[in-house]
Amino acid sequence: MPKPLVAVFSNRPQWTQQLPAQIADYEFVNCQNFSDVLRLVSQTPPAAVITDFRGSVSSGGHQEESQLGILRERLTAKPLAMLTDEICPEPIERRALYSGIMHLRGDFTVDNLTKWLHESAPVVEDDQPAPEPEYVTLVDKAPESGAVLAGISRRFETFTPQVKRMLEDLAIAAEKDVTLLLIGETGAGKTYLSNLIHEVSPRRDQPFITVACGALPGELIESELFGHVKGAFTSAHADKEGKFLIAGKGTILLDEIDVLSPEQQVKLLRVIETGQFEAVGSNKTMTSQARLVVASNLALEPLVQAGKFRPDLYYRLSMLKFDLLPLRARKPDIKPMARRFILSKCKKHNVSIARIEQEFFDALFAYPWPGNVHELEYAIEKAVIYCRDGVLRRSHLANHIVSNVAGPTNDPTVRLEPGKVPDNALELQRQVAATEKDVIAQALIRNNYNRTKTAKELGISRVTLYNKMKRYGLS
Repeated sequence: MPKPLVAVFSNRPQWTQQLPAQIADYEFVNCQNFSDVLRLVSQTPPAAVITDFRGSVSSGGHQEESQLGILRERLTAKPLAMLTDEICPEPIERRALYSGIMHLRGDFTVDNLTKWLHESAPVVEDDQPAPEPEYVTLVDKAPESGAVLAGISRRFETFTPQVKRMLEDLAIAAEKDVTLLLIGETGAGKTYLSNLIHEVSPRRDQPFITVACGALPGELIESELFGHVKGAFTSAHADKEGKFLIAGKGTILLDEIDVLSPEQQVKLLRVIETGQFEAVGSNKTMTSQARLVVASNLALEPLVQAGKFRPDLYYRLSMLKFDLLPLRARKPDIKPMARRFILSKCKKHNVSIARIEQEFFDALFAYPWPGNVHELEYAIEKAVIYCRDGVLRRSHLANHIVSNVAGPTNDPTVRLEPGKVPDNALELQRQVAATEKDVIAQALIRNNYNRTKTAKELGISRVTLYNKMKRYGLS
C-alpha cells in the first residue's frame, strides 16, 4: 500500500530530509518554491501540505498570507499546517485562524506534527477494504442556515456568512427609492441580483431595463441614456427617446459604469440627484422617474485615485455599495447552487439523474471558478448532457476543471493558474499590497474615516491600521 504523500513547502531541505525517518508512515516531498507546490498540487494532490515559514517571513507576512489563501482555495478539503516562529505576523496568523490551518509555533516537536498528520490524514492499512464511492442525491436536505431574497420569478440564496449579511442589508435598501451600487467580478451575478432588486421593490410592475455601457461606443452612450433630437449628429435621422424616459417609473441597470467619461459622469450625477437631463442636441430639460442600479466589475476607489472617476459621483454611489463576492470566496454556496443547476439542466435536456458522486462536488470545491456563477452553470450543463447512466461523476466535468487548471479572471490581483503565479516574490508582494490598500481605503470610506470602526471591521488593531494607512499614503 503506497504511503500518503505530504508536500512540504520549506527552504530547509535538511529538515525535510529528516522527516521520513521521524514520521515513517508518510512520504514527504520538499518544494523549495511556491510554483513547485502548485505544480505538485495540480498533478498529484497530496494528502496534506505543510508550509514552513520559520525565519523566512517577508515584510509584514503579506506574501505568505496570499500563498496560504491560494493553497486553501486549491485544497478545500485537505489538511494544511503552518510552521512559524513564536512571533508571527498578523496577516498569516489571521489567515490560519479563519481558513482552518493548523498553526505550530516556535519550538514545536515532531510529535505535534505526527499527531496532526495521523488525525488529519490517517494512514489506511493494507487489510482495510477500499471505501465505497460516496453518493448524494438531488433530494438530500440542504443546509438550513442560509439567507434568501426572493422575488416574483427569481431568488438569491446563500450560506456564506459575508453574503448573508450583504443580502440582509440589500433586502432593506431594495424597498427604498435609492440608487444602489453593485461591485463584483464578471459572472458573479450582478445582473441577476439587479433584476431581483427590481422584483422586490415597489416598482416591480414597471419596466426593468439594462444598459451595458461597456458594449456601447463612447459617443453613443449619452444618446442611449438621454435620447437625441433629429439632426443632433450625422446619423440622427429622427427623434429618439433615451432609456431614462423609456423606463418610466421602473428600474434601470447601468452596467460597467466605470467606462463613462468624466463629462458623462457629471450628467449621470445630475440625474441621480435631481432626475433632470437634456436629450442630445436639445435644450429642453426633462425629468426621469426611474430608479437606478449601477454596477461595475472594478473597484471604483482606485479609479478615483487615478483621476478616471469623479470623486463626487463615487461618494454619492458608495453610500449604498454592495460587494458581491466571487464564487471562489463562496464555497458554502457551491453545492446547493450546483444542485439547482443540475435540476434545471436535467429538465431542459430531458436527462434523468438519480445520484451524484461526492467526488463530483469535491472537484467543484477545489476549482477556483474564474468565470464565477456563469462558468459553474456551463460546467454543470456539460456534465448533465454527457451523463448516460443516471450517476453524475467527476469524469463528466471538463478536463480543466478536474485537473484544476483555471484560466484568467477580470481581476488582475487574482492569480489562479499555476503557470501564472509569479516566481518573483517582490511582484507578488506588490500585487497583494495593492489589494490590501484598496480594501483598507474602501473600509475607511464606509466608516467615514473613523479608525476605530474601520479597524474593528477589518479585524486588526488601531495601531496596525495606522501603520498600514501611513505605508499606503492613506492618512
